[in-house]
Amino acid sequence: MRVVTADDLNRILTYPTLIEALREAFRSDVNVPLRHHHPVKRPGADGMLLLMPAWTSGDGASSSAFLGCKIVTVFPDNAKLQRPSIYGSYMLMSGETGEPLAIMDGTTLTAWRTACASALAASYLAREDASHLVMVGAGALAPHLVRAHAAVRPIKKVTLWNRTRKRAVQTAFGLAVGGLEVEVVEDLEPAVREADIVSCATLSAEPLVRGKWLKKGAHLDLVGAYTPKMREADDDAVKKAKVFVDTRAGATKEAGDIVQPLKSGVLKKEGIQADLFELCRGEMKGRGGNLQVTLFKSVGTAIEDLAAAMLVWRGLSP
Repeated sequence: MRVVTADDLNRILTYPTLIEALREAFRSDVNVPLRHHHPVKRPGADGMLLLMPAWTSGDGASSSAFLGCKIVTVFPDNAKLQRPSIYGSYMLMSGETGEPLAIMDGTTLTAWRTACASALAASYLAREDASHLVMVGAGALAPHLVRAHAAVRPIKKVTLWNRTRKRAVQTAFGLAVGGLEVEVVEDLEPAVREADIVSCATLSAEPLVRGKWLKKGAHLDLVGAYTPKMREADDDAVKKAKVFVDTRAGATKEAGDIVQPLKSGVLKKEGIQADLFELCRGEMKGRGGNLQVTLFKSVGTAIEDLAAAMLVWRGLSP
């Protein structure tokens, strides 16, 4: 069994190849059971064990079958020990025999696939001439999101906003070294008003992006707010935009930016235009015109983890 580190993943993966691997995965016959949530009783705050399985049977002699499962632990009290609250590992196995093939760094794998899923959506939903990206949030996922979007659209300018300016400056420096023009701002509204794409990856409980700020033709990419009580965009944004999701089952149960508007009646279930399955298979249309505002909300799916892990496995040297 191979042990695949974060450095291995960063060496093997590229944004264009992973985006296309995800596109193919959403077109394929992949089995994805509901993720398992298991509370872990602990002194103080309880922990959580998450299991996210998926498998594919392959489509003939030339295609191997794979089985994978991401294992994630969430222990909120780890902060007191100066350790991360979340750890993740990905186990890739043969879909033909069940033999373990590799254990991969789950945190890095998740960052890559999450960003590339947003870029995959943008390939259908953002204007083809989109050149100005506003990145809301400067955490570990932000550089991946910027670079992934730049792989599908001609991004020339990046504007970065974060609650803590120091973190924003650090992230901006890393992106600038890679050749992107990056500006750090403290006022989010004027930046959003000029943006072609607004990507949000935060832990905000209250909306940060207002619908009235979005210009005609803008695309809003919401990646954070992964619980029903969290929000990154307000109801006006939902009303103004054509709404798309990665999976209907996940977004309508877990994402505050979808769950709350559904509960209040601002959004109807039939108002969700399409998910990534329908977009990638050509069953539903993406952007309807250059003046249309689009909104994409992702919560993640085990299909993305499996597709990324398969791509990595095939890129490993013998």
